[in-house]
Amino acid sequence: VYGPAESQSAVFGDVCSLLTSPVDGYDVCVMAYGQTGSGKSCTMLGPHSDDGHILPLDPQNDLGIIPRVAEELFRLILENPSRIPKVEVSIVEIYNNDIFDLLAKDSIAAVSGVKREVTTAKDGWTEVALLASEAVGSASKLMELVRGGLQLRAKHPTLVHADSSRSHLIITVTLTTAACSNGTVDRACSATLPRERTEAGRARRAGRSRRASQGAWAPQPVPGHPAGRAEQVQARLQLVDLAGSECTGVSGVTGSALRETVCINRSLAALADVLGALSEHRGHVLYRNSRLTHLLQDCLGGNAKLLVILRISPSQRHLAQMLQGLGFGIRARQVQRGPAKRPPSSQTEGKRRLD
Repeated sequence: VYGPAESQSAVFGDVCSLLTSPVDGYDVCVMAYGQTGSGKSCTMLGPHSDDGHILPLDPQNDLGIIPRVAEELFRLILENPSRIPKVEVSIVEIYNNDIFDLLAKDSIAAVSGVKREVTTAKDGWTEVALLASEAVGSASKLMELVRGGLQLRAKHPTLVHADSSRSHLIITVTLTTAACSNGTVDRACSATLPRERTEAGRARRAGRSRRASQGAWAPQPVPGHPAGRAEQVQARLQLVDLAGSECTGVSGVTGSALRETVCINRSLAALADVLGALSEHRGHVLYRNSRLTHLLQDCLGGNAKLLVILRISPSQRHLAQMLQGLGFGIRARQVQRGPAKRPPSSQTEGKRRLD
């Protein structure tokens, strides 16, 4: 539990330890939940302007989780230049229970993104059909894509929040790494370029590993297995800034904004129901009641490590929403799924697709 005086860096301390997991082949999901105006986007992104640019007042304390994750992730990647994974990013928003691809190269829909559908593949993984993704080689490039996506995110002013996000934002970072024949990630069996031939190797020897945030190297192609087999392990890091739960009597929304509120509250209720079903170990979990839970099915009920950050308003005016948020937190804490497992390699039956 963090008080209002705690710094962003202190909150990031609970996230930082999870970031070695995607580098080692495990899925991770970090999501922020709370009512409208409680500070979810500030926690995840830090202060930012209407055009999506991050505006830290104090670079050490005001940066949000997502830019800090980008820096730390590439720092960890550069710690082992002999095993640099391919890093790809996709960004979607779920608005009025529809999925929009915020990285799609479609000039016709450049203002609002391109509508996509979530499906379940034959191997059981959930995926978004035709989802655009871009390879990134630095924290700065990753954040450039995030800023571009934020410019397209749906927003609408309410009586509670003058810049209220009206959609769920999901940023997915996929790391693809060469695997051993047994499907696990191993530094010894990843045949990459010699260290002295890579920018990462030179930066490491010169003690400049943090140049990753400045675009010091380009992502290396994923190598094949030494025996010639192209086994790969893919791990996903999902960063989720949920839209805020909202009481219409307090927010004063009408018309199209009222419809947005209804869709937001329904999807958040579906998320709470899924967590409740998982905590009670029910045999059937209704993931498809909402596109939010359908899209996040793998991290909610699969093998991912899931961290929920709950934002609470201390105002007496928002007591009902505060209690509802605490109830959601109770459900999340009660979910016990056992130890996380690595996803299978692409040579096995459980191959995971990217698009």
